[in-house]
Amino acid sequence: MTKRKQVCVIGAGVSGLAAAHAFKEQGHVVTVLERSHELGGVWAPHRSYPGIRTQSPKDLYRYTDAAMPEEYPEWPSGAQVHAYLESYARAKALLPLIRFNTTVTALSRRDGGGWWVETAEGRTGYDFVTIASGVFSDRNELIHPGMDEFRAGGGHILHSSEYTDPALVKGRKVVILGFSKSATDVAVNAVQQGAASVTIVYLEPVWRVPYHFAGLINFKRILYCRASEGMFPGWEMSWGEKLRHALTKPLVWANWRALESLLTMQFGLKKLGMRPKQPIENGIACGLSLATEGFYPMLKDGRIKAIQGTIAGYEPGTVILSTGDRLPADIALLAIGWKMGVPFLPDEVRQKLVEPDGQYRLYRLAVNPDVPDLGFTGFNSSFATVLTSDMVARWLVRYADGKLAHQPSGSEMNGWIDRHLEWRRTVRPAAKGYGGLCSAPYHFRHLDDLLADMGAVQRRRSNPLAEVFLPPDADAYRSYLATVPAYGLEI
Repeated sequence: MTKRKQVCVIGAGVSGLAAAHAFKEQGHVVTVLERSHELGGVWAPHRSYPGIRTQSPKDLYRYTDAAMPEEYPEWPSGAQVHAYLESYARAKALLPLIRFNTTVTALSRRDGGGWWVETAEGRTGYDFVTIASGVFSDRNELIHPGMDEFRAGGGHILHSSEYTDPALVKGRKVVILGFSKSATDVAVNAVQQGAASVTIVYLEPVWRVPYHFAGLINFKRILYCRASEGMFPGWEMSWGEKLRHALTKPLVWANWRALESLLTMQFGLKKLGMRPKQPIENGIACGLSLATEGFYPMLKDGRIKAIQGTIAGYEPGTVILSTGDRLPADIALLAIGWKMGVPFLPDEVRQKLVEPDGQYRLYRLAVNPDVPDLGFTGFNSSFATVLTSDMVARWLVRYADGKLAHQPSGSEMNGWIDRHLEWRRTVRPAAKGYGGLCSAPYHFRHLDDLLADMGAVQRRRSNPLAEVFLPPDADAYRSYLATVPAYGLEI
């Protein structure tokens, strides 16, 4: 038996709801602190731009104990995802646990264990805190000469997350900075909403994945299975895995070159002058984007103009580029992403958690042995974030209660962290993005580790072919969790 804890979950997005449910289900007393007025995180309506939808199919972007509605399309809209999250919170009785409009300003260590969590309302003590506020906390901002004059002349400069009213672009000249999926989504939406002109300004072309390869094969069947995951060198590989990887290296190389050729033809990248220089396998991590439907056709027919460069400044009615181009503009939409970090962490904790190169020291991408009573949910970003957040939340409960099948020592955890960071820096440099907090494309390897730690008796599907060639199955992971040893709490 272990003692019931007062648990604070920071954030009420996908990962915060997973953590709240996992701790509540085990019997702990949970409080969720959410800085906005609504749940959902990036899927909250006030943060969602028009046309947003998931990059992952609905059967992957879900909790283990709640499927998305059957009537949802394969790639649900932002509004549908938010409705799913609200329904989940209601069904699991999580809504009464959430304190909205409550911003965490600081954490400090409490004598005897646990943390003080400070908000505008005061300071409250908790036995355990899980941070589920996301890898990226605040909008990136860019300052250029002439911004005030541009605005004074009637122009608008907005972060892409602030573009929530499609009527804003109708009949107006729009310039979009960035080349992420949010940038291409906004570009396509602006065309659809009747913008007078749409220009996207980007630094470098990147590989994008279509919803269907060659218009036929769902991308999840090619990139989301153990077979494709096995093409990448994983962490802590066995000698057998290393040998197989070495022997198949020429075939793997040929596979990626064939995929590049397919995408080049499917999107017309060579004719557009937008074929990326870097190998596609180097970009298959959390930053990999799906191709917004309609984006490449709109480039081909001129409805969207693309210029390689960046913004250098503004004048009334004009955006000035680094190339010297002067673009007539009424609206500049900056799809420049978000700042990475957890601003309310004290400096002494941040020094233990973050390496000089920005890599996070987190065992299983969730905890640091030198920072007790603190965990992270959702910092194991992936192509199936709802599933991976759900699984790490369930792992975290058992870790906090000292009930993992093998509860690792501090030295064991630090050893794993050191080896994992060395692997990210040398073997798989592409995985360094997100501060090392990305489990993609290693979904199965990461989830295998979590299940083994929890003592799951079953960790794979009974059909070996399905296990190798099919994507992760949330229902299967629910059945694996059912084989994890149960335990109770002292009242």
